[in-house]
Amino acid sequence: MPGPGVGFEYPPKEVSWTKRDALLFANSIGATADELHFLYELDPNFSVFPTYPVILTFKGTTQEVVDFYAAQKAVPIPGVPEFDPARVVDGQRLLQSFKPLPPSSAGKKFEIRTKVLGVYDKGRPGTVVETQSDLVEASTGDVYTRVVSSSFFVAQGNWGGPKGPATVNYPPPRDRAPDVVFSYQTTPETALLYRLNGDYNPLHAHPDPGRKMGFGGVIIHGLFSWNWAAHGLLKHLGGSDPANLKEYQARFASPVRPGDRLVASAWRTGQKQGEWEEVRFEVKVEGGKVCLSNGRALIKCQAPAKGKL
Repeated sequence: MPGPGVGFEYPPKEVSWTKRDALLFANSIGATADELHFLYELDPNFSVFPTYPVILTFKGTTQEVVDFYAAQKAVPIPGVPEFDPARVVDGQRLLQSFKPLPPSSAGKKFEIRTKVLGVYDKGRPGTVVETQSDLVEASTGDVYTRVVSSSFFVAQGNWGGPKGPATVNYPPPRDRAPDVVFSYQTTPETALLYRLNGDYNPLHAHPDPGRKMGFGGVIIHGLFSWNWAAHGLLKHLGGSDPANLKEYQARFASPVRPGDRLVASAWRTGQKQGEWEEVRFEVKVEGGKVCLSNGRALIKCQAPAKGKL
């Protein structure tokens, strides 16, 4: 029997993007000048970075700054409590690509169609809400990408809901060195740039929300680290070709603070689904904790297997 809220569909949300949005996104997640197909709109192979759709649920159709908390007050899910969007953090994201994104949405109507997959009561720590969001071309019904998300509502549990299933884990190999290692030095401005894509959560700009949630101040978007790692994997293993990333996921394991250095380690597994090879990865704060765990991607690997970058 389905649990509370399962199958509930939110009203479709129209979304749009411009070439400028695509350029900003690529710049904000670490694309470099040798990848002009992500950074220069007149490049003959100009492309939107394939994980861009994760931002569209926040951005919608606007080019303006929005009130994040007001925008996150969604239609209530039947059968579960109403949760406070001011105390929510990301749990995990999985993105599947089915069709390449056009350079902009001009001339077409796109919608995000979201349904609830589960609402899980984790007791005192909080509640997990798992959703599936499809980026759909409205006139044809074609699905371009699918994002499965879990959001963790901090200290909003103990309402008598189901605990939820055990999650599937994809641990990296521990018996050998990673095939690729790459890193990035964040700054106090990293989150302030990334938020301009449309994710205006004050937690990533002002210290007060982070203090109230027990983080001690500003933390960087989990989705910044998530997208940054996706870019690094595609660049170092997939030849920076957006067609070479089919599936990508990671769990948000611990916060990243402005000024932390991110270090990603990736292992090619040799396990293939057709031409797609499974790659497992994790991201740590240098000298500290894992911040992205359960990392898994399906990539057409083109670059050399060994390297430290």
